[in-house]
Amino acid sequence: MRRAVAVRLSASLAAGALTAATGVALSTTTASAAAGGVTGYATQNGGTTGGAGGQTVRATTGTAIHQALCSRASSSTPITIQVEGTINHGNTAKVSGSSCNTAAGVIELKQISNVTIVGVGNGAVFDQLGIHIRESRNIIIQNVTVRNVKKSGSPTSNGGDAIGVESGVRNVWVDHVTLEASGGESEGYDGLFDMKDNTQYVTLSYSVLRNSGRGGLIGSSESDTSNGYVTFHHNLYENIDSRAPLLRGGIAHMYNNHYKRLNESGINSRAGARAKVDNNYFEDSKDVLGTFYTDAAGYWQVSGNVFDNVTWSSRSGDHNPAGPNPTSNTSVSIPYGFTLDGANCVPNVVAQTAGAGKGLKVSDGSCTPQSPDPTDPGPTDPGEPTDPGPTDPPAGTNLSLGAGADGSSKASGTSYGNVVDGNTGTYWSPSGSTGSVSVKWGSATTVSKVNIRLASGSGTIGAYRLLNHDTGAVLASGSGAGTVSFSPASLKKITLEITNASGTPRIAEFETYAS
Repeated sequence: MRRAVAVRLSASLAAGALTAATGVALSTTTASAAAGGVTGYATQNGGTTGGAGGQTVRATTGTAIHQALCSRASSSTPITIQVEGTINHGNTAKVSGSSCNTAAGVIELKQISNVTIVGVGNGAVFDQLGIHIRESRNIIIQNVTVRNVKKSGSPTSNGGDAIGVESGVRNVWVDHVTLEASGGESEGYDGLFDMKDNTQYVTLSYSVLRNSGRGGLIGSSESDTSNGYVTFHHNLYENIDSRAPLLRGGIAHMYNNHYKRLNESGINSRAGARAKVDNNYFEDSKDVLGTFYTDAAGYWQVSGNVFDNVTWSSRSGDHNPAGPNPTSNTSVSIPYGFTLDGANCVPNVVAQTAGAGKGLKVSDGSCTPQSPDPTDPGPTDPGEPTDPGPTDPPAGTNLSLGAGADGSSKASGTSYGNVVDGNTGTYWSPSGSTGSVSVKWGSATTVSKVNIRLASGSGTIGAYRLLNHDTGAVLASGSGAGTVSFSPASLKKITLEITNASGTPRIAEFETYAS
């Protein structure tokens, strides 16, 4: 039996309560992708852009959030919902419509796609009210607090999960959120961040999870192993009994997280799951990694972690901690690029960046917090000249001509194929300011130079990465357009990933060369 551990809310939250029960304010601004740039597994499977490219709506009640979803032309019409104030049972009613499937007493993101919910102004607090993502894809939740969601007692919401994701969900990015409870299951709470029933390609980044019996899970039972491809980075797990997270089957990547006061157990890899655990800081905790409460073993690959005042139990029966000297028992290949902060600086950098209300600050990969560049600069002055890039191509044959192309969500009226057609008068644009486009071949092709040409009227590329799509390796990174060289790589697919831009880029040509 698990030992019951009492957890108590150590700090109170303050938020300005808005009492309006309805109302949606429309903005003339076109929404861009969420600031800071999507990371981890949420960049895969076509990427996660949320409501980028769609209308921006302001909401101060849960009913207004539902109304915004239900007022769209279709269930996939992109929308960014800016939320300010306190969302609770008293102002969250069901709204009906052909583009939504909502319910009272919960923020219901069900059977929809291409949605961003972001806290703005004085902040957004979902008080005793959970966010439920079901049968949906391409969802971003950013800069909000969700607290004290219960499955028993009063009021109840979302099965007791602060954020619950289930039933065939794909591509979710949860970023800079604060998820809190005031106890464990005996006090009526369940998980802070749960994923189950075939949920894949999820990233939880720069977030705080605290004061709960259960941090979260991936897979609801030993037979629910179709979930996975989840990244956790730069998060604070504090005063959590267990499940930080619990992983059943699938693959998860945990890096640069700060785990503080894990009271019973931490990362619980079981039922064939594989966890890659890099450069995390574990502090004042117990049994922070292993297979617990089951004889169905899981696996882990560990590197660069710090264990500060961590105690380890002896192995016995269904309790199999990885310590006191954790070593790898599997290997995990990660398909995306990432930069590791040194583990020793993780408590400091996470304290300055993680959670709602931190200005969406992120680490620069060298233990230094930085504010994200603006991703929504507003309309561009029509008289402002844009640099379409070099007019003379590099020497040699453009290997992109005749190749295939694909990418993340594209803006209306554009085509992936326009970047490989040799015509600078046509172009591809992402549905927002960030996104990715790829050139691909039927067999391995050696590439060592790329030339990116922008079309007239293009926004400026603030930051990009060139990826070997086959392996996830970063070939080069930089800003702007033009020619970039790198070590020759043999690959079938190369990807230009735009992570920051001013305005919407127009990629006229994605040229590739052998030398």
